[in-house]
Amino acid sequence: MMISLFDQFASPKLLGLSLIYIALMVPLIFFPNSIPRWTNNRILTTQTWLINRFVSQLLTPLNIGGHKWALLFTALMIYLISMNLLGLLPYSFTPTTQLSMNLGFAVPLWLATVIVGMLNQPTASLSHLLPEGTPTLLIPILVIIETISLFIRPLALGVRLTANLTAGHLLIQLISTAVYVMLSTVPMAALLISTVLVMLTLLEIAVAMIQAYVFILLLSLYLQENI
Repeated sequence: MMISLFDQFASPKLLGLSLIYIALMVPLIFFPNSIPRWTNNRILTTQTWLINRFVSQLLTPLNIGGHKWALLFTALMIYLISMNLLGLLPYSFTPTTQLSMNLGFAVPLWLATVIVGMLNQPTASLSHLLPEGTPTLLIPILVIIETISLFIRPLALGVRLTANLTAGHLLIQLISTAVYVMLSTVPMAALLISTVLVMLTLLEIAVAMIQAYVFILLLSLYLQENI
């Protein structure tokens, strides 16, 4: 039973070819592009407004030097939201339930923020490893602890995104299986559980968008410490 539940997180194959590559390319159609019109349509106007709000909220606490990251963060935000929501469609696959893929996003971007800090302000970046006013005897221990916490950051980013999406998908799978089994035996209970399933699906849509925002927000906070 457990194997069948976790099969939904394995990359599906067609004619021996993994479909994860198609799943990675599908979100690209949601990126806004220029159109040969004087005015935009409603969808593009709404999308542009949401992107502008996101960028303004993201760049408010950052210095001027961090504003050049706006395009990268915005594109990654749209890409993650699209992939997270893709897995809620029937017969689809969520690439962001793979820890290796999330770490592929988290590690290079985290490393880029650390390198930027070491190049621009090495003294301030290294000072994060030792809080001011630390007793002399605790200095070696705190330096080790802060160094470990620094290197755990990309792992925490990837695990947080993977765990939240995986837990939601598993819960939806379990409840939908219960509804299917109880539909022929206890229809009233199945109807009640179906209402819970609809509410859980709406919650999972919110989680998919929030987790993408949290991923980018934490990256911007790491960048803020190094600029």
